[in-house]
Amino acid sequence: MHFVDAKGILTSNNGLNGMNIYRGCTHGCIYCDSRSKCYQFTHDFEDIEVKRNAPELLEKALRSKRKKCMIGTGAMSDPYMHCEEQLELTRKCLEIIARYEFGLAIQTKSDRILRDIDILDEINKKAKCVVQMTLTTYDDELCKIIEPNVCNTKRRIEVLDELQKRGIPTVVWMTPILPFINDTEENIMPILSECARVGVKGIIIFGMGLTLREGDREYYYAALDKHFPGMKKRYIERYGNAYELQSPNEKALMTVFNRFCAEHGIIADPYKCFGYLNELPDKYEQISFIN
Repeated sequence: MHFVDAKGILTSNNGLNGMNIYRGCTHGCIYCDSRSKCYQFTHDFEDIEVKRNAPELLEKALRSKRKKCMIGTGAMSDPYMHCEEQLELTRKCLEIIARYEFGLAIQTKSDRILRDIDILDEINKKAKCVVQMTLTTYDDELCKIIEPNVCNTKRRIEVLDELQKRGIPTVVWMTPILPFINDTEENIMPILSECARVGVKGIIIFGMGLTLREGDREYYYAALDKHFPGMKKRYIERYGNAYELQSPNEKALMTVFNRFCAEHGIIADPYKCFGYLNELPDKYEQISFIN
């Protein structure tokens, strides 16, 4: 872990102002796209770059904005990785967002987010708060391999349940689905069923498969060699150096996915999900999912 003084904290994209308090991650997910060389890391991915002046930069930015908007975080680096326990920079930034009554769209895989449920609740009452949680693998043992340094899917579902009880809306990222590993109906159906049970607003998925780029690909293939002997050869024979690796079960699984979401009133179109995440109504009315 090393500390830097950043020059800025917010980047604007289609109405959502994104921020990354940290760069890098310690969750160790074998498929992580953020490892890709295109992001130009100048340090080891696990050597977390900490923007120690993030709260000051955020307050300055929000104070100068004429119109309220959604603030997004977690797309590149999880805001609740291990170092957040001591540093609490994410919490400090959430407190600022609440104070200035902006909206929040936050993405994580970690149950550490429950530490800040009081602030998330406050933001949701003043503006709008949407928590995005990644769920890819229902089997606990497989989850330990694919996402080794973070709580498992069942624990993340408990987090979604706690958020639902507070009336905080949620969106699930059910991606990536790894060809020949978790691309089965037996894997995705329990995840979908739990999403319906805890009342998620939408599920983001861009087909059944994953993407691999330089940097990410090498790390992923090393993990395959370690945990799934012979799987790397199978990938290379089928996909070569392709960027998009579509599951051979794509058509059948997407049919199951789309049918389930339609039956349970869950947004299945990722761009409609993004529209929901980006939108901060002039007067946001808190949605209650409690029957």
